[in-house]
Amino acid sequence: MDDHRYHHGDLRAALLAAAEAELSEKGIEAFSLRSVAKRAGVSHAAPAHHFGDARGLLTALAVAGFRRFLATQHQREAVADPTPRAQLVAAGLGYVDFALAYPALFRLIFSSDRPDFTDPALCQAGDAAYAHLADQVTAVGGGALETAAVWATAHGLADLLAAGRLKTLAALPPESRDSALAAALMRSFPAP
Repeated sequence: MDDHRYHHGDLRAALLAAAEAELSEKGIEAFSLRSVAKRAGVSHAAPAHHFGDARGLLTALAVAGFRRFLATQHQREAVADPTPRAQLVAAGLGYVDFALAYPALFRLIFSSDRPDFTDPALCQAGDAAYAHLADQVTAVGGGALETAAVWATAHGLADLLAAGRLKTLAALPPESRDSALAAALMRSFPAP
């Protein structure tokens, strides 16, 4: 057993990394604290000590997932034109990037009922992601209806691509795929 990580204060991070690997490899149905502990090389009690139970660990992982989701969007936005429409499209492309790069986290934060969505940290992380979208839609002149349309479009494209259902788009070179996705995203909000 490797207690070295614990003594250096990063056992929580090691458990979160092990939980993400476990989730990616085995899925939400087979997820267990014992398997995470084994993967992290710690006692089976260590995850319970830090997170309480599997739901607590999945909740913490979902918080990290939402933060990574926003960071992935910000990476796209950083290299996009600074106009509001271009930033909104970049965020949508970042949405897809996240789903493709982290499909298990994507499903955890958007499709699973295992995390505790009443947890204050998870509420804050989810609210920050939604506020980012709503602010961008507002910047292009949209309101609540347009926010819903953009979210539904970006999420639908991301989910279908991550599930391997949009084979024609997935087969395109990255630049062509991005252009097609951008065109679809632009149809979901009002023209200037």
